[in-house]
Amino acid sequence: MGAPSFSFKEFTVFHDKCAMKVGTDGVLLGAWADVENATNMLDIGTGSGLIALMLAQRSKAIITAIDIDKNAVIQAKINVENSPWNERIHIISADLSTFCKTTKQQFDLIVSNPPFFKNSLEAPELARTIARHATTDFHNEIIISAKKLLTDNGKLCLILPINEGNECIRFAQSSGLFCSKKMLVYPKPNSVAKRMLIEFSKQETVCYESEITIESAVRHCYTDEFNALVKDFYLKL
Repeated sequence: MGAPSFSFKEFTVFHDKCAMKVGTDGVLLGAWADVENATNMLDIGTGSGLIALMLAQRSKAIITAIDIDKNAVIQAKINVENSPWNERIHIISADLSTFCKTTKQQFDLIVSNPPFFKNSLEAPELARTIARHATTDFHNEIIISAKKLLTDNGKLCLILPINEGNECIRFAQSSGLFCSKKMLVYPKPNSVAKRMLIEFSKQETVCYESEITIESAVRHCYTDEFNALVKDFYLKL
């Protein structure tokens, strides 16, 4: 059984009540999303609150974080209360559809590390299944909701596997959100890219493309580029 918490430089995340534990995907998104000029942020499917906490560390924004899992909401609230930014992060128990219909807020930045295994075998635990497996149209729902919830200059940032990411980019373009930046994530040198970090905006521009490799040729040693991205968070960097 894994450790009940994960400690970062400025905060600790307890994740023993959450279906999904602290992982590299969330850390990547929390460190990569552009927080410049963003004063109001939304984290969709916050889980333990990891990404919301990372965004709070990197900015002075007010952050709303939503999740449908009651245990995750309890856990996220505890993690936020124990952090230096408890007055700026608001955890709400809500599904995206209901939140989108009822909120009057608009956001400069929306982030999500959404469920994405559309066609794979489901995990045996129901909560973990919900956290990991997308319904057929959930990614589309994020795009449609973000189109409504974003300010004119706002940005939506996601992390997805490559195939799902490309599908999301195509659907977003047809819906009026355009890929402005994407980064391919390689686990190690000479491997196949496993994840894609994607930024969308309402303005159609040339998409800036980049890539990052997590591990160097030496096993369990991070690359300089990954270290530079996450150095403000990982304790040993």
